[in-house]
Amino acid sequence: MKRLAISLALLATAVAAQAQISVGKGQLSGSIESNNIYYMEDSALAGSTPEDRFGSNSYLKVDYTLGRFSAGLQADAYLPVLQGFDMATYGAGHKFVLSSKYIQWQDRNFAVRVGDIFDQFGSGILFRTWEDRALGFNNSLEGVRGAYNFNGYVSVKGVYGRPRLYDEYASSWVRGADMSVSISEITGWDNGMLNLEGSYLNRHQNIDEVPDAEMLGLTSSDINMFSGRINFAWQGLELRGEYVGKCNADLYSPIHEAARGNAWLAEAAYDYNRFAVSASFRRLEHMSTMASLIGGGTGNVINYLPALTRQYTYMLTNLNPYQVNAEGEIGGQADIYYSLRNRTDRSRYWNFHANFSTFYTLEENGGGEHRLLWRDINVDVERQWNRRLKTTLLYSRQEWNPSHGGINDDTYVSDIFVADITYKFDKKKSLRVEAQYLLSGDYEGDWAAALVEFNVAPSWSVYASDMYNLGNETDKMHYYNAGVSWTHSRTRLQLSYGRNRAGYVCSGGVCRFSPAYTGFNLVLTSSF
Repeated sequence: MKRLAISLALLATAVAAQAQISVGKGQLSGSIESNNIYYMEDSALAGSTPEDRFGSNSYLKVDYTLGRFSAGLQADAYLPVLQGFDMATYGAGHKFVLSSKYIQWQDRNFAVRVGDIFDQFGSGILFRTWEDRALGFNNSLEGVRGAYNFNGYVSVKGVYGRPRLYDEYASSWVRGADMSVSISEITGWDNGMLNLEGSYLNRHQNIDEVPDAEMLGLTSSDINMFSGRINFAWQGLELRGEYVGKCNADLYSPIHEAARGNAWLAEAAYDYNRFAVSASFRRLEHMSTMASLIGGGTGNVINYLPALTRQYTYMLTNLNPYQVNAEGEIGGQADIYYSLRNRTDRSRYWNFHANFSTFYTLEENGGGEHRLLWRDINVDVERQWNRRLKTTLLYSRQEWNPSHGGINDDTYVSDIFVADITYKFDKKKSLRVEAQYLLSGDYEGDWAAALVEFNVAPSWSVYASDMYNLGNETDKMHYYNAGVSWTHSRTRLQLSYGRNRAGYVCSGGVCRFSPAYTGFNLVLTSSF
């Protein structure tokens, strides 16, 4: 009850604080987020209920700005940490964590920050630090960052610090520098953009701390990495290329031998009137860079390797999301968009979208072929019929390898159909209905799902959904959810109850495993 009272106190604070607060000549702003679950006994999910029925992940962030000066901090509360978050492997229990603090000076061309640093070089394949509360980690660098821009011609920045590993800091140190040279600015080319960029990164960790370091192939406490990039844009055409390399052998996984890594990334996009097309290609080899060689978990990284596949939002299309094979993969995706607009009635239009992606292992099987990791084909059509009615139809065909590139060459295939209908009764009230079906002769067989959502803008939303496995004769089960949300100004409160299937939760193309559970969810978000 005490922990629930803390969550309710956060709600009262959020409702009371609805605007920025003036402190002297500066401004104080912040945000509150609290995710709470009360786990219920469910005989259909035997063994899923934790001993401590209540879990809570909460975050309070405060920032102060005065001219070019700013400072801030973030405090996290785990009372205790929710199931499925790797924070639990680093000493589960009740804890408060000062997860971020900083002071910063930002001038027109110069910036310096001391404290916890969030930044990235290029696309993030070489280096990225960020917080993702859905995944449950924050890998910021505790140290110093400096940046300088030479009149738009050349920009440089450097970072130095130790990476956060959940509620502690790793015993490693990271230093790096990034430079971007604008050829278009130097030459006065106003109709396009051409940048040449490069980065260097070093991670130092005493290999004497690493068990069996010599047997794993580690020969140095320092890992040196670099990247080279080119960015081009002209009249709707955009081209980007990047190469990343590791100069010496690194552990890319706690259970694999050290090896050198490299990555290739190429992206292209073209936009003309109502037509747009984009494509990406990526090759990865041993490119997961751990913050600590003696740690684990989704958050034990200092680079960013998202899945370059479509990020789904519907229940059945997201049953088995693709996860990057950092050991070695090659592939890419392509998207095509086209829009038809009614010249006399802007409330009527068609949007067409097609997407394709596929990825293979770098390692060949016994037959000399690369194993298929993932392939999907998606076609969706959105139709705004009038000011009241909008429909979306989606077809998705997904093929994936259950061993994720292991010794098994077999793949599972699913054909997924989705209908999404929204009807507006007036300016405030709307009804949205989803109907979904997954057809498959593999894995768990067929699935069906449905959702009904009623909204009263700007404050209320009520929904109910169900997902049912038709193909598993021995374990047929409903995964149901129902909830209500209330929004007032910058505060949103949501209460829901349901049974949740075990599976992967993904955010930005990165995933973590979440165990099955049944329970009440209370979520609060607010900003001031």
